[in-house]
Amino acid sequence: MSGRDALPPLQCLKAFEATARHCSFTQAGRELNLTQSAVSRQIKRLEEDLGRPLFERVPDGLRPTPAADHYYRVVRRLLRDLADETARLRRHGDDHQLTLATSPTIASIWLSRHLPEFQRQHPHIEIRLLTMEDPYRLDLTEFDLGLYYHLEGQVDPPGLMAETVFDEENVIAVCSPHYTRHHGEVGTPEALLRQHTLLVLEDHFNDWLTWQDWFKALELTWHEPTHCLRANSYQVLLNATLAGQGIILGWEQLLADELRQGHLLRALPRPCPASASSRCSSPSIVISPRPVAPSSAGWLAFKEGMRA
Repeated sequence: MSGRDALPPLQCLKAFEATARHCSFTQAGRELNLTQSAVSRQIKRLEEDLGRPLFERVPDGLRPTPAADHYYRVVRRLLRDLADETARLRRHGDDHQLTLATSPTIASIWLSRHLPEFQRQHPHIEIRLLTMEDPYRLDLTEFDLGLYYHLEGQVDPPGLMAETVFDEENVIAVCSPHYTRHHGEVGTPEALLRQHTLLVLEDHFNDWLTWQDWFKALELTWHEPTHCLRANSYQVLLNATLAGQGIILGWEQLLADELRQGHLLRALPRPCPASASSRCSSPSIVISPRPVAPSSAGWLAFKEGMRA
């Protein structure tokens, strides 16, 4: 290879990889924190550099050309290798420091309660916590592991490896004992929709299932509820639930402490298994931006601690 000009710009390759994976300029832009038009310009620049089109417009989005399909596999592998090696060099081989990325919800509701015991058992491991709602906006060189809920069929960007932490997970409808004392028990799904207040998460970062998705997954009849309280923060809605303001959907593993201590109870007995809906989050996932050596003390201790 002679000269730098033999390769396209890195930002064009990143835009191409994300666009080919999502078949969408919009989704690629969301992941890369760019506008749709900015991604489109990067693709156009790459097409001009290569001297051929890479995508065809179809009714449901974009379709890579046969040449682009092959190029995508090559670019994806190279970007993954580059991310792995960059992270390795930046970490300087510190095996006893663990930078953990997770959502504010998981950090505040679940992780904050389990980290003290983990650190008591592993005082030699230094934890650095990084919160980000959307894992695909993370800089892969900034963290070692990420704890997130993973959507069915979601394709990971290059450089990420995913491993299940919890073997199974359910989504359940919960409320506080205070709520049932003042409003009565729910009784039936129909009564839930007609007589009770549903707490609704409005968050464009999360393709998290809605109440309608939950009813559909359980094959229950759905209609618009009579009363709703909406917010774009799950923590705000959970605090409202604990204060007796309504009924919320939640992950059973995530809310296990609140359920066990009696702060929350199931509003309806039937759970929705994570596998029952394509829009339902699957079990919690640990994501690493690079291959972690089996001997890594931080990784092994954290993984076993989360399963305990």
